Amino acid sequence: MAFEGLTERLQNAMTKLRRKGKVSEADVREMMREVRLALLEADVNFKVVKEFVNKVSERAIGTEVLDSLSPGQQIIKIVNDELTELMGGETATINYSVKPPTVVMMVGLQGAGKTTTAGKIANYVRKNDNKRPLLVAADIYRPAAIQQLQTIGNQLDMPVFTLGDQVSPVEIAQKGIEEAVRTGRDLVLIDTAGRLHVDENLMTELSDIKKIAEPSEIFLVVDAMTGQDAVNVAKSFNEQLDVTGVVLTKLDGDTRGGAALSIRSVTGKPIKFVGQGEKLDALEPFHPDRMANRILGMGDMLTLIEKAQQDIDEKKAEEMAEKLRDNSFDFNDFIDQMDQVSNMGPLEDIIKMIPGMNNMPGLDQLQIDPKDTARMKAIVLSMTPKERENPDIISQSRRKRIAKGSGRPLVEVNRLIKQFNESKKMMNKMSNGNFQGMDNLFGNGVKGKLGKLAMNQMARKNKKKKKKNVRKKKK
Repeated sequence: MAFEGLTERLQNAMTKLRRKGKVSEADVREMMREVRLALLEADVNFKVVKEFVNKVSERAIGTEVLDSLSPGQQIIKIVNDELTELMGGETATINYSVKPPTVVMMVGLQGAGKTTTAGKIANYVRKNDNKRPLLVAADIYRPAAIQQLQTIGNQLDMPVFTLGDQVSPVEIAQKGIEEAVRTGRDLVLIDTAGRLHVDENLMTELSDIKKIAEPSEIFLVVDAMTGQDAVNVAKSFNEQLDVTGVVLTKLDGDTRGGAALSIRSVTGKPIKFVGQGEKLDALEPFHPDRMANRILGMGDMLTLIEKAQQDIDEKKAEEMAEKLRDNSFDFNDFIDQMDQVSNMGPLEDIIKMIPGMNNMPGLDQLQIDPKDTARMKAIVLSMTPKERENPDIISQSRRKRIAKGSGRPLVEVNRLIKQFNESKKMMNKMSNGNFQGMDNLFGNGVKGKLGKLAMNQMARKNKKKKKKNVRKKKK
């Protein structure tokens, strides 16, 4: 996630306060110095940092806070509140037109991800708001832009309106809206052209499209990985087009995340969506309060629950719960469960949404390789149908055959079967109302199962590094 460095620095600053029974003004000043450095390192606009630090300091040094029974907790709450306010305060939704179709213009620089984001938004509103979108290909300059949008339309089974690349974008936008009215589409997403930089020709063309299309929304798509430059781009577009909202892309990349904290403050326009992956369902509404919780390491259970509701088949989940209760959970169910969890995103990101898990030692080192999941599936698929349904019959000789069939070492087969049996026992206890299994999984820091998993992952990485170093020395 984009905020990992910032999260670590802010958590360290907060932890010092938590440990103190009494907090002085000097303690607050020291903490705010750490917060200032953390925000600047995260590439947050320096004016935004200054204003944020002043606001928090002003509230935190009040006598009602410092003289309270738990000043440390109150100051952390103030930081959380101000961080939420900095990013917009409330979740901003799409403003749908009273008279359909609602027109949405997608604008931004070339390479920010406008075309893919148009597809993601279309997919999101169809699933969540029961809309019938039409994608309009108005980028006639970038090679293959029209074909890219058509490919996305095919993947989503959604219509794409195009007049080719020899017609003006203004006419394409106008005819696209007419087509939406004719075919009963209630949302039009116009994919406009971008440039490598903000220029007069680009803005003139976008202004002309705006006049003819009269959009309810103008979404500025910004690449979060461009850091401070993203803020400057947002400011320029907003001054000339009066954008209604921002969509941040590549927030899952190796970036410092400062753009997300600066854009709202600099432009005064809300961040409406964030893209966190390449898939067409990798788009989330931007919730400032939840993002503040994540940044401060407090987890994000609401997003986790929403992900589960969206990606996990309710009927299958009920069937699985029944199997756990009567102890008939088998390897076929195990594979189904793995597939459903992997649909929710990387496991390490899911774990971090659980409150308190960010503070677990070794979790920042935890990275679940998707190849590990593929290897486990290969082992299970090398079992006979009878073995998958009755794991207890898998003897040592059968394990050797499964290892050969999957091309994996015997030790991996043994480990998977052991993990399966332990998971089955734990989930069986939990399904019967015994939550001791949860303590074993999440509790006791490095002694909990996830803690051990993180430590084992680190140990394996270190072992591989040592082997590489030995080979280099021999060479």
